[in-house]
Parts: sequence; structure tokens; C-alpha cells
Amino acid sequence: MNESTAMDLRLPIGLLFLLLGAILTAFGIMTNADPAMYAPSAGVNINRTWGIVMIAFGVLMTGLARRASSRRPPRGA
Repeated sequence: MNESTAMDLRLPIGLLFLLLGAILTAFGIMTNADPAMYAPSAGVNINRTWGIVMIAFGVLMTGLARRASSRRPPRGA
């Protein structure tokens, strides 16, 4: 496969992590008032925490994909 037909997998992976992280963060924010739900995790809102981590990873991956596409020469050149 040549370079012009290859797709950078960082973009769809980054978008997937952004979407799932946003859903998980929203769920963690909506259930923050329920202390019984987070009692097994020592009161730490795991959903919100990992949602934010997933969003950060998604931003990193999409940023790397955009940077790589801007460095690539235009097609046909």
C-alpha cells in the first residue's frame, strides 16, 4: 500500500476515545451525587476520572493525526 492510500489510524482511534470519554465523563458528572455508587472505590468518581483520561488521550491522538497530515505533501505532488 502506498502512502497516498494509507489511512492514519490515529484519527478514528482519537475520535472514538473522545466520544467514549465524553459519555463516561457525562455519566460520572450525573451520578456524582450518589455516594453509595462510589463507596466500593473509596469515594473516587471512577467514571469521571477515566472519562477525562480518555478525552485527553483522544485529544492527543487526533492532534498527532492532524500534525502528521499537515506535514504530508499534497496528493499528486
